[in-house]
Amino acid sequence: MKDYINTVTMERFAADIRIQTILMFAHAGYGHIGGAMSISDVLAVLYGGVMSIDPKNPSWEERDRFVLSKGHSGPSLYAALALKGYFPLEELKTLNRGGTRLPSHCDRLKTPGIDMTTGSLGQGVSAAMGIAMGVRMKGLECYTYLIVGDGELQEGQVWEGVQFAAHQKLDHLIAFVDDNKKQLDGMVEEICEPFDICDKFRSFGWNAQIVKGYDVKEIYQAITQAKKEVGKPSVIVLDTIKGKGCNFAEVVDFNHYMVISDEMAEESIKEIEKKLLKE
Repeated sequence: MKDYINTVTMERFAADIRIQTILMFAHAGYGHIGGAMSISDVLAVLYGGVMSIDPKNPSWEERDRFVLSKGHSGPSLYAALALKGYFPLEELKTLNRGGTRLPSHCDRLKTPGIDMTTGSLGQGVSAAMGIAMGVRMKGLECYTYLIVGDGELQEGQVWEGVQFAAHQKLDHLIAFVDDNKKQLDGMVEEICEPFDICDKFRSFGWNAQIVKGYDVKEIYQAITQAKKEVGKPSVIVLDTIKGKGCNFAEVVDFNHYMVISDEMAEESIKEIEKKLLKE
């Protein structure tokens, strides 16, 4: 992993992930748009330059592993995988349809490139800890990456896993918290105040950082710093906005799940492209 990235290339990849995800949802007519948008940038960094992977050999033993614990954001991961060549882009149109390899929540038995089935909040965290432990027992140097939602942190199972990872000194485990401030029923702070997320992870023995979750350079630099930590797992809190980068999703209060038309998608994609040209 280099100490620098081509920011323009990463931002283009993040935009393409958003565009393909929006098109996917428009074709289906609905989808979990909010959380899918807020992790597009970190997915672009991971799959665009950080992770050691081989799309032609998804089961390569020495690959880095990735667990999307907030599994309802799976479509953005599918977009990243398709863009990397794990399966044809055209297949994205089959999201949630009968016989698809792309169900609403990630399923490792169906989709090439998915390392862990997720959807039941909290369980992906435990799975990621087990995967990190397992690859270390095999003597592999690969990393395990995990994305967990800020609302998902309310699950007690999350903190059992966090304590386990610190006790086992899983320093090849890097977690991201999608701190987009919203969950299904409203604002996270109103439903169950999260307090200082970094402080909580540090109290459990983790290295913790916070970055702008929509800044690919900051995300990349935080991962570079996390890899220097020895003897402890790392968490990177992504301070972001639910629906980030999708004009119709950013401006509404409820954007966990939305009905999406072709017209909404077309307008949003034009805005994404326009923003890239300005930058």
